[in-house]
Amino acid sequence: MSIVLNQLGQVMLPVDDVDTAEAFYVDKLGLRKLYRFGDLLFFDCAGVRLLVEKSSAQPFIPSGSILYFRVADISLCYQEFLQRGVSFIDQPHLISPMEDHDLWMAFFKDPSGNTLALMQEAPKGYQHSGDLSGG
Repeated sequence: MSIVLNQLGQVMLPVDDVDTAEAFYVDKLGLRKLYRFGDLLFFDCAGVRLLVEKSSAQPFIPSGSILYFRVADISLCYQEFLQRGVSFIDQPHLISPMEDHDLWMAFFKDPSGNTLALMQEAPKGYQHSGDLSGG
């Protein structure tokens, strides 16, 4: 029998300040915090645990993978996050028109400089409603 891996259990994201990261991920992004143990902070992301951990690297330079958060409506989420004070690198934009849907993304950074993204597999022909808040 061949062993095949197919489900992630946990992803680790290094940060330079766990207290600041905790406030950002809870208050601005609304992630469900599971628990914190010292400089280890755990969130539930639909069954995949996100471990936010203080980096020992000095100086800290973000070097992790981009985390892409799937959302039902990228325009609404973008507007809500702008109101919560999330600073985006760009507005939602079409990444790729696929055969049966359009892939949209918007990128932003956490307080440590890690790049994160919103992503929506939108119906064909979806249009972003624009930046109504002036952000």
